[in-house]
Amino acid sequence: MVRMDAGLSLLGKVKTISRGEDFARDRSGDIYKVTRNLDPAAHPFERAREYTRALNTVKLERLFAKPFVGALSGHIDGVYCVAKHPTKLATLFSGSADGEVRIWSLTSQKTTWTTRAHQGFVRGIAPVPFSDNFVTVGEDKIVKMWNQESTEPLNTFISRAAFTGVDHHRTKPLFATSSTQIDIWDHSRAEPVQNFSWGAETITSVKFNQTETDVFASCGTDRTVILYDLRTSSPLSKMIMKMRTNAIAWNPMEAFNFTIANEDHNCYTFDMRKMDSAMNVHKDHVSAVLDIDYSPTGEEFVTGGYDRTVRIFNAREGHSRDVYHTKRMQRIFCVKFSMDAKFVLSGSDDGNIRLWKAAASEKLGVTTNRERSATNYTKSVKDRYKHLPEIRRIDQHRRVPKSIAKAKYTKRVMVESAKKREDNERNHSKPGAVPYKAERKKNVLANEK
Repeated sequence: MVRMDAGLSLLGKVKTISRGEDFARDRSGDIYKVTRNLDPAAHPFERAREYTRALNTVKLERLFAKPFVGALSGHIDGVYCVAKHPTKLATLFSGSADGEVRIWSLTSQKTTWTTRAHQGFVRGIAPVPFSDNFVTVGEDKIVKMWNQESTEPLNTFISRAAFTGVDHHRTKPLFATSSTQIDIWDHSRAEPVQNFSWGAETITSVKFNQTETDVFASCGTDRTVILYDLRTSSPLSKMIMKMRTNAIAWNPMEAFNFTIANEDHNCYTFDMRKMDSAMNVHKDHVSAVLDIDYSPTGEEFVTGGYDRTVRIFNAREGHSRDVYHTKRMQRIFCVKFSMDAKFVLSGSDDGNIRLWKAAASEKLGVTTNRERSATNYTKSVKDRYKHLPEIRRIDQHRRVPKSIAKAKYTKRVMVESAKKREDNERNHSKPGAVPYKAERKKNVLANEK
């Protein structure tokens, strides 16, 4: 020992490796700050490298685009209405043409509750936001309130006309039904507490505003869109469109804005304070748009059409960013965004409820910090170069059924021909005889208050 100590003393002081507490933690996914010189002169090929990365990003997105997650099968007839619970992420309600109502667990993709609720079509389901109860309406002129603990209704309300839709108030024990008029029902009353009507033959849909909770809107078979307020005894305003509106969706983040699904293959976004002109026109469907629903973020909405496709739109853009379809999917009568904005659900005439990813190439499951950072970087690079022709071409390319592609081409030719004919009439007529009318205004025929 004496000799060893002497040897160590000859070598000098021994230094041991010591590391801090931060080094002992799990290092998988750690992202460390890297200092770099941001002077453009020091990076002459930065744009070329980022363009290549953006090009690879859009190619990989199309390569891994597999949006279909699964199908909720159990109904033996067409699914005509679906509803999501505003406070429960994994709960879904559905009603079919044979009167059956089901509650689904989206995590297990299985039925948790079912009953034969109505004779004939189930036309609407509305969960009660502050309880486990929900309301259903059907063509048998009956409204029923249910609880998930029992297969017998808690309450039954009878009307004189067949119902076409229902929606529940966000905070009060009130719900609205649509038929030949709008009826406001209280949970504890057997008769409607309020009625609204403004000349419509049949009201086809009714929707409460989720922010201004006393305001709601309806659309009817006479091509009208009408706004109401529970605090008044009469409707607020009425807008008449060129063609019939099938569904309405309020933007959950912008209280004054709503979007309608129209028979003319388009969707129109309006500001309820100025309804003589649309804020935006959303195109791409080649047949009537039957249902629409906003994402909880208010940034996107999903539509389902008679052309058997589901389309996802950015709320501020005129064309869809994605289109979903399958070979066996039939006419889509109802669509919904999930409450976490990650998934889209569609109910069709073939009796299936299909579950899709909102972002077709998004990875499901847990992601590390490194993966999230890489995803955010590639997304920002793609957004920076998305206007370039090659990247735009790859990003917008979608394979659709031959019938839809053919209908899209035919529709484009017809629209261009009508526009050319109108330009010719304007050029060969007296000044002002054929006035120009913007597309956002020409489909609104009248606005009454």
